[in-house]
Amino acid sequence: MSAPTNLMTLPMEEELTVEEIPLSAPALRTASYHMGKHCLHQSREFMLCDNELRDPRKCLKEGAALTACGMDFLRKLKKSCNDEFETHWRCIENKSSDLSPARCRNSQGVYDKCMLDNLGMERPYNGFYSRPHMHESARPQPPPPAPKIYTDVPRVLPPDYPKPPAKYGSRQYWFE
Repeated sequence: MSAPTNLMTLPMEEELTVEEIPLSAPALRTASYHMGKHCLHQSREFMLCDNELRDPRKCLKEGAALTACGMDFLRKLKKSCNDEFETHWRCIENKSSDLSPARCRNSQGVYDKCMLDNLGMERPYNGFYSRPHMHESARPQPPPPAPKIYTDVPRVLPPDYPKPPAKYGSRQYWFE
């Protein structure tokens, strides 16, 4: 059960204000493979926090770190491979209705080569993000949730409690 709304605390606006990533969907889709690999630690830290604490207000620091990492990656990308990046995302935007890079493999190859040569980042193989990975976190593990205690449930039935026979017979039939 969640807390009543009059007891809920919201973060201050300064905590919520971070520089946003100013990219369209095709450009973000193009950068996502390399950006995901560049910001892998921050992404896993944010997802771990979100999964463990189940409260987005408690993971603002991790979310801001992830956004800052994405902005850092885009600045590096702009310095070294901006033309190749722009050619590839424009190809995806113009030649695909579902943002699939299938018709843009030539520009993808040029973009991937530029990323490897200038930033030393190899494109992750297909399935890289869906495989399980171990993540070491510096955050302390949250305590396990307390078991629910129901006060209206009797602990033990009294010895003289009536025990009528089963309505449809014994369940032992199914165990054989």
